[in-house]
Amino acid sequence: MEFKELVKAARKAKRYSHSPFSNYRVGAALLTSTGKIYTGCNIENSSYSLTICAERTALFKAVSEGEKKFVAIAISNDDKEFASPCGACRQVINELAGEIDIILTNGKGKIKKFKTSELLPYPFTSKNLE
Repeated sequence: MEFKELVKAARKAKRYSHSPFSNYRVGAALLTSTGKIYTGCNIENSSYSLTICAERTALFKAVSEGEKKFVAIAISNDDKEFASPCGACRQVINELAGEIDIILTNGKGKIKKFKTSELLPYPFTSKNLE
């Protein structure tokens, strides 16, 4: 499955990044099972622990509007390297979206695709709490 529109939406979401400290813009676009796309960007705070990543912004927006089933998330940055989701985002993607396609796109327009389990092979889940 190609995700051209999803990647395009992630690149567009980057424009709204609030990254005055790192100047590292990230955009994300999340595709639901019904075909709806939710976008997010990274939003930094001078108290760094309060910063939120683009991936979690998109996921939280979608879940807060009642979405529960997802197909893929595209993540875009301006760098020549690929921006892989941080550990916190990997955990949230796994818990809220499950085994989906994770599409990474860099500033040169290149694309890499992974499954959630490839980026987080041994996740902490609700089963660990039983």
